Amino acid sequence: VQLQASGGGSIQPGGSLRLSCVVSGNILRLNAVEWHRQAPGKQREVVAYITADGISGYSDSVKGRFAISKDNAKNTVYLQMTSLKPEDTAVYYCFVRVRLIPSGVSDYWGQGTLVTVSS
Repeated sequence: VQLQASGGGSIQPGGSLRLSCVVSGNILRLNAVEWHRQAPGKQREVVAYITADGISGYSDSVKGRFAISKDNAKNTVYLQMTSLKPEDTAVYYCFVRVRLIPSGVSDYWGQGTLVTVSS
């Protein structure tokens, strides 16, 4: 199973970006999915998630500005980020828990994509 994250870049405050995380390999479906981020000198933190039951949640710092979604047909997870702030600058990582073919569940991390918010 491989994860390919993309969509990061440099953007001015107030701008928008959409991150994507494509999951490939012998998987039956995506269960839980998450986006985490790690800013320079800080610990990695979860910013958005969708549980296996389809319940989504967000950290207080991004609530109302970020939206997580997944496309099960494309095995892709998205993070739509709007009203970006300099404090959103970080490397963003996707995390997925997948149901494998023929059986089993396993967790995987993407390689990270850098988002820089600066004027």
